[in-house]
Amino acid sequence: MRAVTRPLSEVNDGPVDLNDVAGSDGFLFVRDGVGAAGQGVAARVGIDEAADWLSKIEHDGPAGIAGVGPLAIGCLPFRPGAEASLVIPRRIVSKAVDRSQWVTDVMVSEEAAHVEPFPVGRNATTGPEFGKYRISPGVSVEHYLGAVTATRDAVRAGEVVKAVIARDVTITSDRPFNVHAVLHRLKASFGSSYRYLVDGLIGASPELLVQVDGDVVRSHPLAGTAPRTGDPGHDAALAESLVESTKDQVEHRVVIDVVHDTLLPWCSYLDWEPEPSIVAVANVQHLGTLIEGRLSRPAPHVAVLARALSPTPALGGHPREEALALIERVEGFDRRRYGGAVGWVDAAGNGTWAVAIRCAELSPDRRTARLIAGGGIVAESDPVAELAETQAKFQAMLSALVRA
Repeated sequence: MRAVTRPLSEVNDGPVDLNDVAGSDGFLFVRDGVGAAGQGVAARVGIDEAADWLSKIEHDGPAGIAGVGPLAIGCLPFRPGAEASLVIPRRIVSKAVDRSQWVTDVMVSEEAAHVEPFPVGRNATTGPEFGKYRISPGVSVEHYLGAVTATRDAVRAGEVVKAVIARDVTITSDRPFNVHAVLHRLKASFGSSYRYLVDGLIGASPELLVQVDGDVVRSHPLAGTAPRTGDPGHDAALAESLVESTKDQVEHRVVIDVVHDTLLPWCSYLDWEPEPSIVAVANVQHLGTLIEGRLSRPAPHVAVLARALSPTPALGGHPREEALALIERVEGFDRRRYGGAVGWVDAAGNGTWAVAIRCAELSPDRRTARLIAGGGIVAESDPVAELAETQAKFQAMLSALVRA
């Protein structure tokens, strides 16, 4: 297998939107215009072998630019140690941090190398769509409230420090969801989130699980949530209450400590912001703390770190094994990919992985979408307030999917 990378200008006249490259059936991972989109499938490889597999591809193109050239994109399921495969797209359009733009064609055989390449861009079809939708719960509200209460009681009894309890809803449409249009709506509302499309999983996550660029490693955990109303004064007051909330500070501190302690053995140094800051997206705001350091040599591939960190306490709990066992016992459904991780890795082991939240899992016929939202439960958690938090979190995908 071989690959050829060229400046995008040699293939396409004018700028290209990565959402249009992905369309409705491609692959996407992008934030603030930096990222990659793919078309077609050259290969599927296990996540743990992906970087080594990519390094064996004969590559004609620039070297040393993270995310430029052959790469693999995919998801880690929520369950630790679960099998996961990544896709190496046949055509990859990459936009680097320095705003350079590249296109990589991965050739699966000598015959394929002589086939005319398919178009880089696609016409957007993002006009108004009107349909009939039915929203139905997975687990009932009563079951969810009972699970939150049971988890809060387990925290108070000292069984766990924190556990995240989620609930699911399903949207059924009378026509297939226009995935291409949904990507553009997510860009309009959540452009500073990590937006992704991988094998029917589509979303906009505000949370960076781990990023590796050379020997630099970063993570930006989020935990603790308040709504946004659109009123600047009210939202500022909600943000202040979030910062002052003992419940949310405890929830956030647990996540920071675990992420730091997990990354530290791989690092020559690792530092974090002294105080959490407010990370605001369109519909909610979170407490967030940036963690950054230098990896020791030999540096691990980003997929190794994603495996070690996922699921974080922000989606699982602490201690991990006890919290996951509690979730399994009380939550009442299989999260599958929700709460795991989504991202990419290149041949050098660079990559960016986000926590797989604020997402929808689409059925093969694209007529149903399953949404999941949850929150961290600690000793001071109130079940009704936690229910309201999930309702706020659902809005990210509901507003992108539903056009009534």
